[in-house]
Amino acid sequence: MHARTTRGQAAITSVVFFLFISLSVMLGLSGSAIREVRIVSDTVKSKQGFFTAESGSEDYTYRLRTGRQTSSSETLALNGATTTITLIDIGSGQKEILSSAELEGFIRKVKSVLTIMTGTSFNYGMQAGTGGIEFSNNAGIVGNVYSNGDITGGSGSYITGTAIAANSVALSTEQANDTPSTPSAEVVFGNASGTQDFAQSFVMSTTSPVNRVELYLKRTSSSPGNLTVRIVPDDGGAPDGSTIVSATLSASLVTTSFGWVSVTFSSNPDLLLGETYWLVLDGSNSSSKYYTVGANTAYESGIGKLGQYEGSWNNTSPSGQDGYFRLYVGGLTGTIDGVEIGEDGVGNAWAHTVTDSTIAGTNYCQTGSGNNKPCDTSQPDPLPQDFPISEGNVAAWKSDAAAGGTHSGDYTLNGNSGSLGPKRITGDLNITNGATLTVNGTLWIEGDVTFSNGSSIRLASSYGSLSGIIIVDGKVTISNNAQFYGSGQSSSYLLVLSTSACPNAANCDGENAIEVANNAGTAILYAMNGTLHLSNNAGAKEATGRHIKLDNGATITYESGLANVNFSSGPGGSFYINTWREVK
Repeated sequence: MHARTTRGQAAITSVVFFLFISLSVMLGLSGSAIREVRIVSDTVKSKQGFFTAESGSEDYTYRLRTGRQTSSSETLALNGATTTITLIDIGSGQKEILSSAELEGFIRKVKSVLTIMTGTSFNYGMQAGTGGIEFSNNAGIVGNVYSNGDITGGSGSYITGTAIAANSVALSTEQANDTPSTPSAEVVFGNASGTQDFAQSFVMSTTSPVNRVELYLKRTSSSPGNLTVRIVPDDGGAPDGSTIVSATLSASLVTTSFGWVSVTFSSNPDLLLGETYWLVLDGSNSSSKYYTVGANTAYESGIGKLGQYEGSWNNTSPSGQDGYFRLYVGGLTGTIDGVEIGEDGVGNAWAHTVTDSTIAGTNYCQTGSGNNKPCDTSQPDPLPQDFPISEGNVAAWKSDAAAGGTHSGDYTLNGNSGSLGPKRITGDLNITNGATLTVNGTLWIEGDVTFSNGSSIRLASSYGSLSGIIIVDGKVTISNNAQFYGSGQSSSYLLVLSTSACPNAANCDGENAIEVANNAGTAILYAMNGTLHLSNNAGAKEATGRHIKLDNGATITYESGLANVNFSSGPGGSFYINTWREVK
């Protein structure tokens, strides 16, 4: 009995011990599972917080790049998590975005630094292309000047800093139709009213200043009279009625046998890459006194026409002929003439030729006369400088404007207020009669622009230290006390840029790309391909153009901050992400 009892107790003890061990194992496994679940849950919450922080940063980045409203601090909720986004202007065209997210005690932070896409330097108060700079009637500039063409002064004209007129690129043949040496055909002109003039079209392969042209001509009988050799724009496949540049070809240079005759132009405007122009030989008509031009059908970049300048044009006879010609570009030496340069002993003149000028500093030239100081020949002639804004910059800014949507037709503010941008406008922009336009983002106007009669154009205050852009494909007219303003900060400017080639293009009617008059002030004026004209006490902070004309008290007053300008598509638009990282 005792033995059985002992054996029973041992069995019970074994069962209890087994149950204890089993329960311990089960509890251990359960605890491990619970810990694993908790770890997974915490990881999910942490990642959710990270994604929320990243979403906040991306939201602010999107707003900045598209010109939408932002504040210095904002809270965003996403799937139970919240993130606080803080925007800080850290200078030099940069903004910092700190996005800090929290979910049930888990905190994740993301920091981004965004940098403005386009920065540029206007190192001169005025910079001109090969069209050069013309001063007259007490016009001048407070600052330095760099021109890829001549600088010509008039009564009371002045430059307070240094004036540099560079030589152009070397002389080269831009277009030619001159082979074989003996032409296969001839085209008679000047023998009747319908064939009074001859015209030959060509397409430029570069943007360069025109220098001279050579023509393969002969005359019939006695002298038929002088020819006016013109270069004119294209107007729908025929010569336009406006002249870009002209020169006189003396009839005495043409004989009764074919020969090359050279005509040099007195001015040297740029002819633009890819543009079609016409070479027009304009004279009188007589059935017994006329000209003949050598011709063929081999020239692939143009076509010949017969007709009358400012009249109608028809095919050549025989049809499809191209006249023999050679067009030369470049090869110009820089000249400064008739300008007061520098003040208080500071301010140099630097050009190949300097004449009739008063120079406060050193007169660097190779030849010249009529100056208060002789030529210092220690420096070589200056070379052309590129403009500070490229075609690529303009294309990118147009894209930024178009991203904000398109306004079809004209946009006008007449005595009222409005805000605009980023925006593409397919028509004209007219701000007049005391109206105020607030620019919220880059504007691209495909037509013409008029700012007049006390109107105000200003950048939104949210631009901060950044500068804004108005791009115009047509002509710009600024007059009658129209005023331009930055954001309110000293480093903020408004750039008005025209891509027009006026007056050296079709449909310009002799008007300039940018015309500023009657005390109209602005920040930065930029005539990329055409002429910029300031008159009647008009002013600006900086001026750049292929050709610049100042008269009647117009003044450019350069500001040093323009040496480092950051442009934006909107109030902080056109940013790219410079750095991105998670922070503690």
